[in-house]
Amino acid sequence: METWTVETDDDGSRLEVHSFRPAAPTSAEGRDSAGSTGGSTSAKGDPAPVTAPGVVVIHGTLVTDALYRPFARNLSLLLSRPVHCYNRRGRAGSAPQPDDYSVDTEIRDLAAVMKATGSEDVVAHSFGGFVALKAARDMPLRRLVTYDAAVSLSGNLHHRWRPELEQAVTDGQLNHAWAHLVQGLATAGPLSYLPLGALRMLSIMSARTNVGAEMRELLPTAVKEMRAVLDADAELADFTELATPTLMLSGGWSPGYFADTGRQLASAVPAIDFAVVPGQLHEGPIRPGKRLAIRIARFLNGTDGTITPQSKKRRRG
Repeated sequence: METWTVETDDDGSRLEVHSFRPAAPTSAEGRDSAGSTGGSTSAKGDPAPVTAPGVVVIHGTLVTDALYRPFARNLSLLLSRPVHCYNRRGRAGSAPQPDDYSVDTEIRDLAAVMKATGSEDVVAHSFGGFVALKAARDMPLRRLVTYDAAVSLSGNLHHRWRPELEQAVTDGQLNHAWAHLVQGLATAGPLSYLPLGALRMLSIMSARTNVGAEMRELLPTAVKEMRAVLDADAELADFTELATPTLMLSGGWSPGYFADTGRQLASAVPAIDFAVVPGQLHEGPIRPGKRLAIRIARFLNGTDGTITPQSKKRRRG
């Protein structure tokens, strides 16, 4: 794994990137054959080597890209192509969320990472799926895969916003905030339906773990990200011109609203296909195993039999 940084388009801020390459060249070979990638440097200050077109993975809310690295490594091996994760704003190694943070901030950051890594495909989870779908309307992507994309269509996610979450974060009551977040989004499986008191106790207990403590620290970023989703509320017509071949996946055990969104978009947009992945929870991309990575790799390679946008248009015409 290589760790390096990419410059953003605002005041020289940076994003931390972690790259997996199935047959990475040596540092000397990378410098001799490729040269600089335009503002991107490795952890040691060397230019990141240019390789075959890669894949960028966009992570979800309340996490860093660290949880996605095993998935990215598996995907790189399956594709024999480089796969790049990056920490979005507000995570260690990357710039903080700016005061005017919005989905446009994330889209510009994605564009910077794709340019610096020479990537053409995107795989995105949850909030990352929302960013990727918004970006794909204007950004030239070769192929896109989303898993449980958190897109608000015609206000369907507004009732999942809890004003108490933002107030609790402001007041420093992080256990209370975590409980409202879990109840509102229902992404923690059966635990999501526990009473608030029980969820607060779970938050206290999970804070003793590294992942739990990190989630508590990221709660302020979750408030801004949830607001970004709601502020960018869309209609189906906003996506009808999307041309990137897109596979929207949802876990069989994920909250049903993710699958509802995927089905609606697939029925209205010729470039989008939708499928449920049986037996997978919302956190599918960060769980052990290769089954999901294999499914995604087949789509990115064009070997899974999904219908291309052109043939879908002919069939529906």
